[in-house]
Amino acid sequence: MPRPPANFLRNLPASFRPVLTFGQLASPLLQGSEGKIIMPISRRTFLKTTAAASAIAGIGNLPLHAERETASSLVTLGKSGVKVTRLAFGTGSNNGYVQAQLGQKEFSDLVAYAYDHGIRFFETAESYVTPAMLGEALKPFPRDSYILMTKVTTDPGVDPEQRFEDMLRTSNTDYFDIMLLHWQHTPDWVETTKRWQEGIEKFQVKKSILSRGASVHGLPALRQMPGNPWLQVAIIRMNHNGTRMDGPTWDDNNNPQCVPEVVEHVQQVKKEGMGVISMKLIGNGAFTQHSDRVDAMRFAFRHAGVDAVTVGFKNRQEIDEAIENLNLAFA
Repeated sequence: MPRPPANFLRNLPASFRPVLTFGQLASPLLQGSEGKIIMPISRRTFLKTTAAASAIAGIGNLPLHAERETASSLVTLGKSGVKVTRLAFGTGSNNGYVQAQLGQKEFSDLVAYAYDHGIRFFETAESYVTPAMLGEALKPFPRDSYILMTKVTTDPGVDPEQRFEDMLRTSNTDYFDIMLLHWQHTPDWVETTKRWQEGIEKFQVKKSILSRGASVHGLPALRQMPGNPWLQVAIIRMNHNGTRMDGPTWDDNNNPQCVPEVVEHVQQVKKEGMGVISMKLIGNGAFTQHSDRVDAMRFAFRHAGVDAVTVGFKNRQEIDEAIENLNLAFA
């Protein structure tokens, strides 16, 4: 229970200040000097009275209701320990070409607009054309004031550690907050990416990578996430009607019949302590109706229970709408 202010009684008007004394009640009220009323009471009654006064004094400090979540609210991504805003600025629309077409200045202005509106979570990938642009756009901001997530393509015959060094240099950063194995789409990806997993672990020891995870496409790959102790963060596609979501193959097509299974996997990995981030909240651009974009955001948070979402932007209006839609999801 909140403590009352130390000067609670002292700040009462003089006419309202009781003088409390211990002892047996001699008379209902005794008149003291300066017109004060003396109320002789027992110690037990005194303690009850002061407890009640403390409760009343503390009411002003209690919130009337729990603070509602918003796009800029921070959430911890499970056992990774990384805290992100609920909304992330994605830079991979059409592999980043949509953002790249803005040019560096306009793109940097857009990133600054998102930052100023509370978005402190930025996402890119080594296979996008945007990592260097994003690194440049984030230069004005303290590195510890935002979260940078990237994804690595797990090519065969490539040295993982050298690729991570190259990615750090391209993004103009000393560390990535989240590193994901990108586009895992086969049922054997857990085994085939072992050396990439080991490379990430080495960079975690050096604090050049702070947390790890994977981005999957298709149910055969998604089914490998539950029960995987290596994963700390999972990117799983999510919306209300299965548009461009996971299905029997890794193809980006529509699979409304598979939505319940995808939701089940999301909820299972969350129980296992993974943080879950979702994409395809605008159906890869297919949701031209505003109502679909609202429904997709609400479904992701209220039904599936994801922690955060990433959306690609090309103008301020899209940022404003995504913030509004996410806020509505928690309304």
